[in-house]
Amino acid sequence: MAETTSDKLSSAFMAEFLRNAGGTAIIDGGLATELERHGADLNDPLWSATCLLTSPHLIHKVHMDYLEAGADIIITASYQATIQGFESKGLSRDESESLLRKSVEIACSARDNYCDRCNTSIPDETPDGKIFRKRQILVAASVGSYGAYLADGSEYSGNYGDSITLEALKEFHRRRVKVLAESGADLIAFETIPNKLEAKAYAELLEEENISVPAWFAFNSKDGIHVVSGDSYSECVSIAESCRNIVAVGINCTPPRFIHGLISSIKKVSTKPIVIYPNSGESYDADLKEWVQNTGVSDDDFVSYVNKWCEVGASLVGGCCRTTPDTIRAIYRTLSKREENHSL
Repeated sequence: MAETTSDKLSSAFMAEFLRNAGGTAIIDGGLATELERHGADLNDPLWSATCLLTSPHLIHKVHMDYLEAGADIIITASYQATIQGFESKGLSRDESESLLRKSVEIACSARDNYCDRCNTSIPDETPDGKIFRKRQILVAASVGSYGAYLADGSEYSGNYGDSITLEALKEFHRRRVKVLAESGADLIAFETIPNKLEAKAYAELLEEENISVPAWFAFNSKDGIHVVSGDSYSECVSIAESCRNIVAVGINCTPPRFIHGLISSIKKVSTKPIVIYPNSGESYDADLKEWVQNTGVSDDDFVSYVNKWCEVGASLVGGCCRTTPDTIRAIYRTLSKREENHSL
């Protein structure tokens, strides 16, 4: 298929952003853990998206924390925000769509506030470790999987049952994706994609609705070879490779120990920039609906992987569940040292 002008613009968008970031950009870390740390009660099927209703100021606070830790990309609190989920709470369609837009507005407001601080803060890093460095910052509108809406842990299995077809998935996501694409976000982050069917649904949806906003696909894996449903990881990446809107492809919410091999798998079938934001390595118990303590890696161990991931091809790096601003700050410092060493 010949490359269109739109294709060139999409690929140029990410290439220019990475060039401005020095070759590697930093994504933020876990949202829900931080919201809970600030006092939010997320014991709700809407999970982190419940804060769009109850405490949007906490979402703003967490975005600011990650920007001050050095993140170049902040991801909105819309992972579990769906029109269907909000309607099940008694909200109208208009109210539900307004909350989707609100998730982007909060992130954009945090970015504006942060940039204002950068204009008045000297030096770039304050004594308490806060980073105020002028740079291009992107807001990524999060789209969680159908399994995330179910709130039963099935985004960690990808097993939706025979009744969930390609067309059913497209219809489930269609309006939500359109609203987020028109919300002012810089890109759309399709996250924790657990199976090939949902990746195909997203790709077809982007084409059918003529979505012009760039996007990335991030899959999750439990074994470093397959996505969590058991589908071939390489086949899933191939879907992203053939989609003109997709400007990066990679992995999120996956234990750090699997990332190196998965990057190698991506490079065999894709030429797109590689996005990596693993979880802390802890295990999620879908029955208890909680993370199993003491099964992950420390921030130091997590960050020790980062240079290796970048050396083998990752160009967007951050954290997912159970990672914190401290994790992201450590990544920032690690990558800053890497840039210094390369410039010597």
